[in-house]
Amino acid sequence: MFRLTAAFVRAFAHTVATGRRAGWLVGWFVGWFVTWMVALSGVAAAAPTPPESVLVINGVLAANAGGERTSLGPATALVKLPDDWALTRPRYEGAVWYRAAFDRPAGTDAHELLALYIERACSNVEVYLNGQRIASGGRMSEPVTRNCHYPQLITLPAALLQERGNLLDLQVQGHALPRVASRQRAGGLSALKIGPQAVLTAEYDQRLFWNVTSVQIIAVVLAVLGLVTIALGWMNRREAYLSHFGWLAVVWAFMSIRIWWRELPWDTGVMEFLFCTGFAPVAGLAVQFLMSYADLRSRRIETALAAQWVLVPATLLLAGPNHLFSVASAWYVLLMAEVFAAITLYLRTTWRRQRDEFWPMVLLLIALAFTALVELGVQHGLLALPRVQLLQFTAPLMFIGLAVRLLQMFSQALQSAEAGRTTLEARVKEVSAEIERNFAQLAELRVEQVTEKERKRIAGDLHDDLGAKLLTIVHTSESERISTLAREALEEMRLSVRGLSGKPMRLADALADWRAETVLRLGQANIEADWRGPTEETDQLLPARGFVQTTRILREAVSNIIKHSGASHCKVRCAISDRQFGLTVQDNGKGIPMELDGKLDRGHGMSSMKHRAKQMQGQCLVESGPGYGTVIRLTLPI
Repeated sequence: MFRLTAAFVRAFAHTVATGRRAGWLVGWFVGWFVTWMVALSGVAAAAPTPPESVLVINGVLAANAGGERTSLGPATALVKLPDDWALTRPRYEGAVWYRAAFDRPAGTDAHELLALYIERACSNVEVYLNGQRIASGGRMSEPVTRNCHYPQLITLPAALLQERGNLLDLQVQGHALPRVASRQRAGGLSALKIGPQAVLTAEYDQRLFWNVTSVQIIAVVLAVLGLVTIALGWMNRREAYLSHFGWLAVVWAFMSIRIWWRELPWDTGVMEFLFCTGFAPVAGLAVQFLMSYADLRSRRIETALAAQWVLVPATLLLAGPNHLFSVASAWYVLLMAEVFAAITLYLRTTWRRQRDEFWPMVLLLIALAFTALVELGVQHGLLALPRVQLLQFTAPLMFIGLAVRLLQMFSQALQSAEAGRTTLEARVKEVSAEIERNFAQLAELRVEQVTEKERKRIAGDLHDDLGAKLLTIVHTSESERISTLAREALEEMRLSVRGLSGKPMRLADALADWRAETVLRLGQANIEADWRGPTEETDQLLPARGFVQTTRILREAVSNIIKHSGASHCKVRCAISDRQFGLTVQDNGKGIPMELDGKLDRGHGMSSMKHRAKQMQGQCLVESGPGYGTVIRLTLPI
């Protein structure tokens, strides 16, 4: 049955750890239910039937410590084991001698090593075989060694053991029920088993594991989880329930110190008082955890819980050590009622807010109610002492389950926060990039606006001042040459003003202006002009700067033809596509001399043409040869 319980506990822990909500719910209930049932089976069922080689002693002679162990005296009485002092000696405090006579168990070899197994001797025991002390559990006077939870396995020396008529004496030092806070720590002695050591060792190991080792392991795990939860609560101050639960787990784990430390430095009265007062902070932290977990807060409840931490030790001191059990039992009932009230309040809240957390807590309430009822039945003598300490075994497991659940929720919240942070970072980057783009556009727009304003001012100044003066020279100059130069300067100034004004121009209108000017100039130089442009009308626009630079390139090309080529014929071809505009000027002149080959860019005219084309992200190519003429190809993006 214990192995089956362990399997269910492991399955429960696995379902909790995997984070499956349905599995967690089922695993929670099944694991706890099986654990309780096994614990209850230890309460109600008798010990398993021992093999024939094991002798079970259920009846002994007993007397209080006044008699000698070799002669127990008139107070000697036949006692049935197990002897529970809470029932047989409810107010006796001190030592009791037990004596049993036995023969070597049947079926054992004469050379086989025998042992005595004592399931429970509370608080401590010394063992004598045929008048010789063979084992001692520790101090037999205050502060008494506390071995209530520890089984005893004592090897029987072969030199002292006889085939028949062996005399076994046990001195048990125990405490009266009214002077302890729990019935499990009242004095008593279980049935005695004598048999082969190898057989009894298995039963001893099993009892030691479930009553001591498992509780220690669970306490360590609970303490670690509690510290982790405290750290998480400290880092996340808004989640107060993490800190409350962490301290609850740590305090409960600390209260298991009596399992680890049997040689305590204070007498029984002090230790029982300290352990009893420890349940006040446990209950207070449990209530605070449930309240904060449900997002509830009450100043009155917090004040009452704080006052309770003072009232519990105060009432225990007023009652005195002889009434410790009755006062402690009353406080246990009250503290349990407080925890159940907090659970009920939490369930009402979660039913309205978080249905997925409701049913696990309902099962937890069932588990707590069942455990509490069994524990109260044991404390008040309605149930026999269990073979497994129910409360100290199941309550930490329940806390571990809650801790795992809280860590799961925190992990999920952390993952959600991390995903949200990643999304927020990406969004911030996008917004930052958008702001930077908008700022760059605004800066460019501002620069353009300032530049445009300055261009218009300069264009206005040129038109109003320089234009007026040049026009005066054209009309008033008596020299034809000066008048011509002034007229050319005026045209050049008007072209510059048009470029500075920044107003785009229809490409069709620009072609018409260029054609008129080119044909006119070539005609005046007696050069036949052949201009061919696109046959289809176009609505494309040419930037003002593009119009000005192209005009100057075309003028420079025509000027070179007139001045240097000696041509009689000039062809001009215009081509327009979706993305670029092309202009080709070809003459039938003498071309560029051989001595200037490779030096075309050294002339001011050629270099200025190419430089202007490059400023407009275009290119200007010159092809020439003696007797071939010259071809200028201009390509500009539009």
